[in-house]
Amino acid sequence: MSRTYSRDSVEFGRVLAFTDGLFAIAMTLLIVSVTVPSISNDDSIHDLADALNDLSPNFVSFFISFAVIGRYWVAHHQFVSLLDAMDQGFIDLNLLYLAFIAFLPFPTALLGEYFSNPLSIVIYAVSVGIVSGLEVVLFRHAYRRDLLRKKPTPEVYRYGVFASLSPVFFFAISIPVAFASTSLAVAIWFLTAPFGILIARRAPEGAQELLG
Repeated sequence: MSRTYSRDSVEFGRVLAFTDGLFAIAMTLLIVSVTVPSISNDDSIHDLADALNDLSPNFVSFFISFAVIGRYWVAHHQFVSLLDAMDQGFIDLNLLYLAFIAFLPFPTALLGEYFSNPLSIVIYAVSVGIVSGLEVVLFRHAYRRDLLRKKPTPEVYRYGVFASLSPVFFFAISIPVAFASTSLAVAIWFLTAPFGILIARRAPEGAQELLG
């Protein structure tokens, strides 16, 4: 039988410490792919400005991914605050979730280097979509194993699943759009924010208290 670890246990704290540490490292690694440009004339403002301008896609991909990973950290933080305990199954699923968080700096670097290539958009969108999907898997596991402090009603549970899966929709529709325009595909990603605000206004009773 799977062991269960309460909130005040050392094991629970170790999982949170490991999770926060990995998020911090992943967010820090995003900037590693943005290297300082080299120019032939060190004193030329024009050459340096041109070189920095060439790095624009790298800067864009960095801030997009920093916001995305930051959003996932906040969501994970809010989710963990609802937990009464963890079991081994949850820990294993959390490791899988963290594997894709740790992977995100790679598609970020790919996006910065090949912003106009549709394949870089596809790889990034799929990677982020998997992370959102794994959020639902974690929530479902906690719900079914009674790991939550307060078990949500079926209506609130369905709302939580829908809210977590909504980013998947926008990243999914950006994939075919990328083959027509990579800039438009990236613009679609930003629709997740206003859509999240919209569905939050239609949350069922008890959802805000439970899910934040």
